[in-house]
Order: sequence, then C-alpha cells, then structure tokens
Amino acid sequence: MITFDDVLAARERLGDSIYYSPCPQSISLSQITDCDIYCKMDYLQRTGSFKERGARNALLLLDPAQQQRGVVAASAGNHALGLAYHGQQLGIPVTVVMPRFAPLIKITNCEKMGAKVLLHGETFAEAEAEAHRLEEQRQLAYVHGFNDPAVIAGQGTMGLEILEQAPDVEAIILPVGGAGLIAGVALAVKSQYPDVLIIGVEPQSFASYNAALQAGHPESIEAQHTLADGLAVPRIGKNAFELAKRYVDGVVTVSEDALALAILRIAELEKGVVEGAAAAPLAALLEGRLPELKGKQTVLALAGGNIDPATFCRVIEKGLVADGRLHRFTASISDRPGGLAEFTKIIADAGASIKDITHDRAFSGPDAFAVNILTVVETRDEGHIYQLHEALREHGIPFQAHTGNENLRSV
Repeated sequence: MITFDDVLAARERLGDSIYYSPCPQSISLSQITDCDIYCKMDYLQRTGSFKERGARNALLLLDPAQQQRGVVAASAGNHALGLAYHGQQLGIPVTVVMPRFAPLIKITNCEKMGAKVLLHGETFAEAEAEAHRLEEQRQLAYVHGFNDPAVIAGQGTMGLEILEQAPDVEAIILPVGGAGLIAGVALAVKSQYPDVLIIGVEPQSFASYNAALQAGHPESIEAQHTLADGLAVPRIGKNAFELAKRYVDGVVTVSEDALALAILRIAELEKGVVEGAAAAPLAALLEGRLPELKGKQTVLALAGGNIDPATFCRVIEKGLVADGRLHRFTASISDRPGGLAEFTKIIADAGASIKDITHDRAFSGPDAFAVNILTVVETRDEGHIYQLHEALREHGIPFQAHTGNENLRSV
C-alpha cells in the first residue's frame, strides 16, 4: 500500500511535465448547487485527462533496462493516451491492446503519439489477457490503469494541487471508475487535512465501488451502458479499494439523466466540454445526492474531456430533455383545412418553439378527418411545459406527453 511520501515523491518526480491545471471558483455552479464550487480542470491536460499523472509516474519508476524494453497496457481510453504521450516524451516504447470495438479516434490518437496499437478480442477482458501474454512473451512491463501503486501515487498529485489552489476546501467530489484517482487524492488530502470530506460518484448502472463495499472486497458486476464510459469498470482495483476504504467518506450514485444534465450545465455555464465521467461530481449535486455539502467550499474534479463530438451532441439533447427545454408529445387534431394552423398557433401563443412535426394518419383512430401529430418543441423549463399542456387542454386538444425514457405518460 502506498503512503503519503509516495505521493510527495511522485509530485517531485513529475515536476512541470504535468500541466498545473487551474481550479477557479465557479459563481454560476455555486448558485445552482447552493455550494461554494471550485472546478479542478484536469480535462485541460495534454491528452485530455488526469490519467497522465499516473502514467508518467509509472514510466519514470521503471529501471533503465525495462524502459528500453517498453511497457504494455490494456485500455480503450484515457490511460492509453496518457501512456502513449508520455512514453513518446520519455523515449519508452508503448504497446496498447484495445478491444476491436475501440473508437477509431482513440486508436488514431494513440498511434499519432507513437504507441503501437493492437486490436484484440471483443471485450476488455480479452484485450487484457492478450496484454498479459505480451508482457510475458516480450518482457514488457504491464502498467495497470488504476491498480498500479505508482499510478495511484501519480493520481494523488491532483489532491496536492487542490490543497494549494483552494486552501479552505471542505469537500472534494471525484468520479469513481477503477478507484485509482479517488484513492490517490484521498490519501494526499487526508494525510494533511483529515476533516476534508472525500466523496466519490459513480453511475447507477455501473456501481462497482458500492458493490465492493457491500461484498467487502472488489467484485465483478454485470456490464451495462452509461454515458460515463470512463467509469464503466466492472471490477475496481484491489490496491485502490484497500486504500480508498480507509480514507473515502462516501460514494453516491447518479442517474444517466443527471449525467447528461451536468454535461450540459458545464458546457453552458463553464464553457467546458467534458466527458460523462468528469460530469459525475456535478451530477451528484444537481440530483440532490449530497445535501450535507450545502454551503461548503467544494471542489469538483473535472477529470476528463475526451468525449466524441457526435456523442456530445446526443448527450446535449438528452440534457435538454432532462432540463425541460426539449419536449415531445403526440396530439390529436383536425385534419381539415386550418387544423394544423390552429394547433401551431396554440403552441406559439404559449411561447414554445416547434422543432419538429410528424403527421400520423394511418394510426389516428376511426375518425378519418383526424390526425395524430408527433411534435417536438423547445421550452424554457418544466414549468413552461406545464403551461403548454394547460393551453392544449383549454382548447380541447387531447394529447400524450412523452418522457425522456420513451415511456408514454397520459395527460
């Protein structure tokens, strides 16, 4: 198990090779969360995430002979990018094994940074097994993304920076995937200021840390989909868990809607583009999971910004739905001349803006002169949606509102 001295040594070893990311106060986020919010912007690192800290520290700790032979890792994300970049900077050969489903952009970026990328298997477990085979066959050093002690110590340097940048911090909220980041930061912070709260956040659909707490040890969980793909770790690291359970004060879970809304809020209010994992700390506050932090000076670890642009667009729309600013409903109106004009005027008078309209005549019922209109509108908030519904009722227009998860809610 690593010690506080290991984190201090990592800080000295890394020097200025890791960007000293800013940690400014956010007035906007403070207002919507009732906390005094500071944002640690580690998504501004060269490769877009905090993973660089642990990757470089692990590379620097290799003996010269091993540095010459190189390292191998199984990763389809930020760990691979961090190793590739710093391996290139240090002249250490890096081999990354990714599952065949790995995004093309991540494969390309790793190769641009000098790493040798091998695609193997349909799952991460198969890629990891291949990486371990190469470790033995080619005498490479395997660098685990969240369980390697050197990696955990490197991640802990974020905690040292936070204490320098926000010396009055009362709570730090971090995303939890494999638990390497929260373990390192908790050790760094609690060793100096034990009263600072360290809170982790993970998706409800991928709560591997909570599963480990219940079992008393890391335990594999069933893989599911989540917007926070960087936290989609089915089994947290043993070393990370042993350290985290000593220092972490609590871990909460958040919904997919909250993650989408948090990504939207950070884009709108902080002008930052972050991935789902980085948005998890804010999501916990937006969803009311941490009422005990009200009024406290709280640092959010915005730990990564590697989100695919197409995914970002979809997530923003999902966030708009969760925020009550994009609404869909089906209305039954007259298919005679003037019926659609009257319908659109009701929407306009209610102050909503029509984004899309689809006619459905075949399934509109026995009345040959009626049509179902599937309508998507832009609204201000949930209250505005309610006002629109009231306007439709006043004009005698039957309708059904659709929730964000595609279920119908009769109105």
